[in-house]
Amino acid sequence: MPVDPASTGTTSTDTADVVVIGSGFGGAVAAYRLAAAGLSVVVLERGRPYPPGSFPRSPAEMSKAFWDPEAGLYGMYDVWSFGGCDSVVASGLGGGSLIYANVLLRKDERWFVHEEPVAGGGHESWPVTRADLDPHYDEVERMLGATAYPLDHPAYDVPKTRAMQDAAAELGLEWLLPPLAIGFSPWPGGEPGIGLPIAEPSYGNVHGVTRRTCRLCGECDIGCNDGAKNSLDHNYLSAARHHGAELRTSHQARAIRPRAGGGYEVSYLRHDGTGAKGVIGCDRLVLAAGTYGTSFLLLKSRSRLPGLSGALGTRFSGNGDLLTFLLRAKDRSLTRPINASRGPVITSAIRLADGADGTGESGRGAYIQEGGYPAFIDWLVEGADVGGELGRVTRFVAERLRARVTRDTNLSAEVAGLMGDGELSGSSLPLLGMGRDVPDGELRLRGGRLDVEWSARASEEHFDRVRATMRRIAHVLGAEHSDLPAWLGKRVITVHPLGGAPMGRHPGEGVCDSYGEVFGHPGLFVADGAALPGPVGANPSLTIAALADRMSTRLLERLPAATRRGGGRAEMSVEEDRPA
Repeated sequence: MPVDPASTGTTSTDTADVVVIGSGFGGAVAAYRLAAAGLSVVVLERGRPYPPGSFPRSPAEMSKAFWDPEAGLYGMYDVWSFGGCDSVVASGLGGGSLIYANVLLRKDERWFVHEEPVAGGGHESWPVTRADLDPHYDEVERMLGATAYPLDHPAYDVPKTRAMQDAAAELGLEWLLPPLAIGFSPWPGGEPGIGLPIAEPSYGNVHGVTRRTCRLCGECDIGCNDGAKNSLDHNYLSAARHHGAELRTSHQARAIRPRAGGGYEVSYLRHDGTGAKGVIGCDRLVLAAGTYGTSFLLLKSRSRLPGLSGALGTRFSGNGDLLTFLLRAKDRSLTRPINASRGPVITSAIRLADGADGTGESGRGAYIQEGGYPAFIDWLVEGADVGGELGRVTRFVAERLRARVTRDTNLSAEVAGLMGDGELSGSSLPLLGMGRDVPDGELRLRGGRLDVEWSARASEEHFDRVRATMRRIAHVLGAEHSDLPAWLGKRVITVHPLGGAPMGRHPGEGVCDSYGEVFGHPGLFVADGAALPGPVGANPSLTIAALADRMSTRLLERLPAATRRGGGRAEMSVEEDRPA
């Protein structure tokens, strides 16, 4: 739980050219790019490494897989509850890539809107374009090994993908196989195969554990124990370490401030059993602690960073996330249940057009993707399927009520206590919706803790449209449509929180410029979802990574030539850094 440190209480002080806080899609890209250019880079990651084979699987292990240091929990899942939404984010080396569903979709060209009115005042304006990001999208896709699901290969023909394809065709909807960051073959362009050893690139792997190709177990969102998932620890972070970056896990940044004479200092706490505290100084500081972590650090540092934009905390969005279920869904024959446990968590997507597309459609654009078991929502389903364990549910509800009164917004410990031994049913097919909701939420501090003021009211038309389409899909597949489990009520749960330190054209519009540099504070950058001024609409990971790649190019271009190797984009084309 982010709380203000009582004192620095430092036990160590050191320096680096660049400190990167966080190792997710922004931090990992920045660490690699800057280290490859010859800068000394230190990455501070609060969580621990997760080599293949170390991810929790048993109910007992899963109950400890949550993040709440005050309760002695140091796992992957950080569960939040705010006034208008609940969120699940990640902790660990690789950040959100450890638990995301591998989808690498680009933000649609026409969804980079300008001067689009936002409820409550102001406009959603993107100071970057698709053309600005396309070269960076290319580089990230290459590094992450983006490839479409090989549906036509006999070993990978799964019923849930065909069912979505059939439903889209019957309803006249656009269906696609999005690029996925998954290894289906031992090397790029090779023949797909189940469980084959994956050839490592020349920069090696931080874990030193053999990886194997996807075996269709549906475990992407609870950590891939085969290493088939191309999470950031297997590519960007491994390459960053190869080029000299220091990856400090179990190091949580607690405060940031300007350094006398220029640059910045970061106070941190070590979660390695020692409880040691330290300070590290740097010439340039990259904030990539995730939407909540980065926004919290900036909000707590407002007095130390004079002149921060009044836009700090604004433009919060859940990227239109909506999770529902199809119960007893069947394949095209309507006689056999869909086995949602076979295949990656997500293999395909249905795209709903946006009014900005110029196709005559109205409304805000969205995507609907099929899920799988076990996915990130499996713990929700287990919590809903507690059967006779009424006591656990009662205690959880009591904790929810207590959290509302005390404003304790972290529910990781309570969810961990709710986990049971219940068996999941394989008859349900999750549907995950996302799209262009209205970014009118605000992140703020209450009693030193992070809070969000946001509701789905302004985005009601978006959610109604996505839910109605999901019901139509259910009808085609002979299924019953169901919203979130009753114990979560009708609240929105998002795994894609965005905003809080939005980019803009000037300080009156955003906290940072289109390259992520904070206005009025040279050398301070935002490189994660906090910088987004509105929803991506599609899965945001690729766009966050592309923006971080663009930011890194800008930072390197402005460095004196003597301080870097290659600079600009040169080091991005080094043959040794291409995945094998």
